[in-house]
Amino acid sequence: MSRYLCEPSYERDGVDDRRDQWARELPDVDTRGMAVLGRARRLTLLVRPQIDAVLASHGLDAGEADVLFTLLRAGPPYRLRPTELFKSMMVSSGGMTHRLNKLSQAGLIERRPAEEDGRSLLVELSETGRRTAEAAFREDMALEARLLAGLSDAEQEQLAALLRRLEGSLTADRQ
Repeated sequence: MSRYLCEPSYERDGVDDRRDQWARELPDVDTRGMAVLGRARRLTLLVRPQIDAVLASHGLDAGEADVLFTLLRAGPPYRLRPTELFKSMMVSSGGMTHRLNKLSQAGLIERRPAEEDGRSLLVELSETGRRTAEAAFREDMALEARLLAGLSDAEQEQLAALLRRLEGSLTADRQ
């Protein structure tokens, strides 16, 4: 019998099997991290293709969608400085430049001189970019709601709170 029991309504998974194997081979090693982080990694790998397909149906990859979504949630007039985008998305400046070039060529963003400093450019959603971002985001959130339908609303809130707490504890060490 497994050392790691699942709720009766859920089947064992590969993480349970691996933990059992490690418990036999190295019984003194605590594998609880694998139970959480291993599953988080597996979930990411499982849902990423579905999310990527939604974004691709709107002509976007994940990085480009991230830029458009960041501009959209900034609210009207849907514009930010490249450094604001860069800092909020934690990508290299070169990576940001590449994304902005692609989005500009696709007509989804425009780069405008800042009124207060003509040397500085602002990144702004075009009307096409705003419509694309909104449609892609709505479809992505509908997909994510379907993916989480196996959990009750209360379970989703609890899981989100636990993940927020875990992320907070991990990022506190970096500050």
